[in-house]
This record gives sequence, C-alpha cells and structure tokens, in this order.
Amino acid sequence: MSQFQQACHHPMLNTALAAVEEGAIAIRKHFQQSVQIEIKGTSNFVTEADLDSEKRIVNRIRQSFPNHAIISEESHSDRADSEDLWIIDPLDGTSNFMHGIPHFAISLAYYHQGKPKVGVVCNPIRNDLYVAVLDQGAWHNGVRQKVDQSARLDQVVVCCGFYYDRDRMMQATLDTLGDFFRQNVHGMRRFGAAALDLCNLGCGHYGLFFEYKLHPWDYAAGQLFVTEAGGIVTDCMNQSLPLGRHSSICATNGLLHQSSLEIISSHWNKLSQSQ
Repeated sequence: MSQFQQACHHPMLNTALAAVEEGAIAIRKHFQQSVQIEIKGTSNFVTEADLDSEKRIVNRIRQSFPNHAIISEESHSDRADSEDLWIIDPLDGTSNFMHGIPHFAISLAYYHQGKPKVGVVCNPIRNDLYVAVLDQGAWHNGVRQKVDQSARLDQVVVCCGFYYDRDRMMQATLDTLGDFFRQNVHGMRRFGAAALDLCNLGCGHYGLFFEYKLHPWDYAAGQLFVTEAGGIVTDCMNQSLPLGRHSSICATNGLLHQSSLEIISSHWNKLSQSQ
C-alpha cells in the first residue's frame, strides 16, 4: 500500500476519484478533435467536451449519492448551503483545450456543511492527479506536497489569472502585476487554468496566485489543496471565499500573504469603486 493510500481516507474519496476519471475519459476523447463550440461571452466558450465531461461526472456521483446537491459550471445550480455538496468544473481551461494546449483540468470538490472535505484536480492529458483531503494532506501523483517557504516577494514567481472582462478588470490585473514586478519578483506566469494554478502553488512552484474574479467551481478543489499544503487562501480583502457566488482570490504560501494583499487589495479597492 502506498503512502498516499495509507494516509488518505474519506467516505467520498473513491467516488470523487471515480467521477473525475469518468470526466477524463470524455476529455481525452474530444481533445485535438474537431469540437462544436458555443459562445458564452467574449473569450468564454463551452464545448462538447465540457458537457460530456460534466454529464459523466454527475452520473457517477448520482449512482452513489442520488440526494447530494451539485453545483457545476454548465448545468447544475443547487443550493450552496446544502449539507452535502459537490462542486464541479468539468473542463477548466477551455481556451487552452480549444487551441490544442494540453494544460487544462477537471476539478471536483466535496463539501459537508459548508466546509471542504475532499478536492480532486486532474489534467487528463498529462496524467497529473492532485488530491487533497481535509487534515490528511495535499498529494500530487501520490507524493505529499508542501508550499514554498520563501518569505520575500523577491524570492518567488507570481501566478495570476485574467477574467474574461477585458476592460477595467484586465487593467487592474496588469497594474497589480506591475507593482509585483517593482518588488523584484522572479517573474509572472499566466497559464489559463485556475484549478491547476492553485495546485501548482500548493506544490511549491509559485509563491502566490491571484485573480480578481473566479467562480466557486474554479477554486473549490484547489483551495483545499493549497491549505492542506500549508498555504492560505482568501479573497482580496482577506475574507473567506464564498460558495454561492463569484469572488476575488489571493492564495499564497502563507508567509507572503500580508505583503501580497497589500498590493492586490489596493487595486481591488480601486476596481470596486469604479464598478
């Protein structure tokens, strides 16, 4: 038995892993094939792969837990305060997927009484599996992970996301990055899949990740991975992330949280006042 198998136990974990693998089957089938695309908004697309993946994931959960609530990006919107809640992003990084870039993920989280208990993120093309269980650690392909231990911004790489809004929110993000560069960070990365960004933060690759608008399905699993790896995740005003609506996000290794928030929150305040 592996160290991961010995350490991680939860009644929902096997179902979560099985459901994500069902979604992965759909994603692998559609990748690099011609896909039918529906426009949801500027640079925001939904593909056959999203819908097929979500259907398979939901069906697998329903087989075991027909009465559990589900929130998903495409078609399920049960109450966020449900006792037993699954939060699904069937394909995080759709733009990458559409352009044949193999950096996208399935994200699935289980919440009980409003608290994250299990999070699974999978890149089905790279065979990368990230698993977090409350109080049992964060694991990448069976190896336990910890956040980077750098205590200064000039020791880390910053990762960020851009929401689909290409007006004030994009400018606020660019301004924030400028301030981080003036702190002599090692660099900035933007990969286009928030669930993977959070997991890579938990694996110690970045010191922090921020984005000014994300939905619960984008961060539900990833935030548990970060916190189980020793990091901190809040919104840009240092408050807990909500489940029932979108939010800003600041995730760090913990040591950089306050210094990161000083930069991020100032631009968030300006953005909020202009909306």
